[in-house]
Amino acid sequence: MKNRLFILGFLLTSYLIFSQNHPFFNPGGGFFSIGAFENRTASLALGDLNADGFIDVVVANGRHWPQQNYVFLNSGKSSFTRAYNLDSELQTSYAAEIGDLDGDGDLDIAVGNDNAPNVFYLNNGQGEFNRGGTFGKLVSSTRNITLGDINADGFLDILITNRGMVNEICINDGKANFDKVITFGTESDSTIAVAVSDMNGDGKVDLVLANRDKQPNYVYLQGNVMNFENHIPFGTGQDETRSVVVADINNDGFLDIITANIEEANSIYFGNGKDFKSNFVYETEPLSTYTVFVVDLNNDGLLDILNGNSEGENFAYINQENGKHFKRITIAKGSKSDTYDIIAGDLNRDGYPEILEANSGELNLYYRNVFARLKKD
Repeated sequence: MKNRLFILGFLLTSYLIFSQNHPFFNPGGGFFSIGAFENRTASLALGDLNADGFIDVVVANGRHWPQQNYVFLNSGKSSFTRAYNLDSELQTSYAAEIGDLDGDGDLDIAVGNDNAPNVFYLNNGQGEFNRGGTFGKLVSSTRNITLGDINADGFLDILITNRGMVNEICINDGKANFDKVITFGTESDSTIAVAVSDMNGDGKVDLVLANRDKQPNYVYLQGNVMNFENHIPFGTGQDETRSVVVADINNDGFLDIITANIEEANSIYFGNGKDFKSNFVYETEPLSTYTVFVVDLNNDGLLDILNGNSEGENFAYINQENGKHFKRITIAKGSKSDTYDIIAGDLNRDGYPEILEANSGELNLYYRNVFARLKKD
């Protein structure tokens, strides 16, 4: 009996300590991992791959070193109890994205690799994937990929950001053939990421670039179809920007740019339909922020910000005054993760998104959203 009481007391103490260390995204008895692997994970992608109504996860591993990529299927209880290899070949993957590439109604997967062919996989409708082919240059320093309908023909194209090389747009012919490739930027660009959205309200999607190596960041405006000669700057002109997202963070009807910078402050650049000169520093500490994501965590109608940091704690910034003030919340106190990607999705269909981390050399974790529990309580 004493042993049982001791074990119960130990578990209760451990739970209380864990709750204190995870104040806002306490998973209720322990954090959860996406698999038990400690790979060099660079990217996570979310989507209902097997059409069962639950969000699944694709994990891209390797970066400069070949490793296995995985598909994790959601059990329906916000756990991932089934998984399989995406390919028999190990790859140097920096990014994975999910979208319907061949127009058959199910979700396919595109994977961007460093100095190796970029590969896409076609879904058979049941969450099983076969190699569909390659896209872009056979050998490039790919750091990220983005899906978007660039030429407004109804088909998803693939954008590739190549650090220290020209960036590419692979045009989809509607049947998942990407033979036509156009470029943007210059061969000296250190582009790490690109966001795709209509930034000036003219009905054509534009490109928002995140550049490293103290290169200026630009919004490339689309003039004639797939012509990106006109560009406007944002940022200080010497930022080490690793990630950008686009959203109307202050609810004024104009899209804003939210940045993630390395060893400098992180800022929001507010759009007005013409430029992005007005800015707000939402994180003043010079953190090594590798990734940024926006999502409404507490269902108050305001978009919040997630930052994934290298060798440090990750933070959620709760939007409290239409982008004028943010409350910083530590996702996991004491964590020293090397987070390359942070995203959110409603894994258990309770109406509140969970937070997922892609951690290099550590477990990839996800955290249940405490706001759902607070609402019940």
